[in-house]
This record gives sequence, structure tokens and C-alpha cells, in this order.
Amino acid sequence: MARLRSPDGCPWDREQSFDTIKPYLLEETYEVLDAVDARDWPALAEELGDLLLEVVFLAQLASEQQLFRIHDSLALINEKLERRHPHVFGTATANTAGEVKRRWDEIKAEEKEQKGRAGEGLLASVPSALPALVEATQLTSRAAGVGFDWQNADQVLDKLHEELAELAEARARAAPEELENEVGDLLFVLVNLARFLKLDPEQALRQTNRKFRERFGYLERKLLAQGKSLNEASIEEMEALWQEAKRQ
Repeated sequence: MARLRSPDGCPWDREQSFDTIKPYLLEETYEVLDAVDARDWPALAEELGDLLLEVVFLAQLASEQQLFRIHDSLALINEKLERRHPHVFGTATANTAGEVKRRWDEIKAEEKEQKGRAGEGLLASVPSALPALVEATQLTSRAAGVGFDWQNADQVLDKLHEELAELAEARARAAPEELENEVGDLLFVLVNLARFLKLDPEQALRQTNRKFRERFGYLERKLLAQGKSLNEASIEEMEALWQEAKRQ
């Protein structure tokens, strides 16, 4: 990467900056997730390399500006892993994953205090640039960690029905300015329901997206075999093929 960025290197690589690399970092991250979902291990090996390229690229940019080097990043994560696993690298004990998580959060709070960030709000460290489902998951998990939470999944389901009723009322009033808020509230409750069920809502939606792709692709191929396009098929024909795809 240093050679690619050098005066006799690659013109494209030399033009890049922290900001121009961000979209590629996000793209490669999602390609890694796709490979994991598909359980395509050769693809995962390749995609991890692509993701690592973006990490190396950003570190090289920082090195050129004498901000830090990639060795600093590696040293910092090693130190953090040791510091946050005192039950492995120290004398503390933790027998369950819950105990580990609780101690992890305590250590993070101590670190913030040492850095002079103890006055920050509980949710300040959740990046607002995260995908909305991921952000909602982290926000609700942080709040639940201090007791601001429902007691069980049944209470979340009750809240879900309440939000559905509010959405119906907004539609009945023909109040389009309220609909976005009500749909957002509904999604937020679903994120909480997933958390209570110990599911990752982002992953759950990705799985549903994958199923939709596969079933719609089946429908499309079947129509093509019949000499029909999607525009020529009736909704009844498409629904019949959809149900057939579900049975496959």
C-alpha cells in the first residue's frame, strides 16, 4: 500500500482520502456478511482480505500524515483485549457470559472516566451513522443495561399491539406527517422484541431479504419458462408460483 501511494505508484490510490475510502469500507463489510450468510468459506477468505485492504489503506493514510501507524492500532487492540478480559489475562474470575459482559461494561465505564469522558451520556458512544436497526439495537441494549427496560417479551408484544393501533389511527385520520413517526416507533419495538428473543434484528431482516430474493427469482424463472414476463403475469399466477417456491 505504501508503494501504491508513492509518487511512482497508482494514480487512483494516490488520489484517495479518508472520506473517499469510507464507502468502500462499508461495501466490503457487507460483502463479508454476505459470505458468512452463504457459508461460502472461500468467498469469506477473499472478502476478509478485501476488508483488510481498507483497514490497511486507512492506516497508510494516517501514517503519511504522521497521525499513527497500523502497529499502533494492533497494539491498542491487544491492550484492550487484555484489559477487558481480566478473567483470562489477570486474576479475576467470570464463569458465565453474563458475568463477562457485566465486567466488560464496567471496565469500559472506567476507561471513559480515565479519558475524562465520564460526563458523557450513556448513549453518546453509539454512532448515529450506524445502520438504523443496529443503532436501535445498541441504544436499547445500553438503556436496558441500567434497568430501563420491559420485564419480559410479553410486555414488548403488548407495546407492539399498541403501536399498531396508533399506526391505524394515524392512517384513519389521513395524517401522513404522523405515519413516518408511527412506523419508526413500530420498528423500534420490533428491535426490542428481537433483543428479548436473543435475536439480531439486522441478521433476521437479512435472512428474510435473502428468502425474498430466492423466492422471487424462482417465480421469475418459472414465468420465463412459460414464455411470460413479469408484466404479463397476473397477480394470481405470481402468487401461485410464490407459494410453490415456499414449498421447495
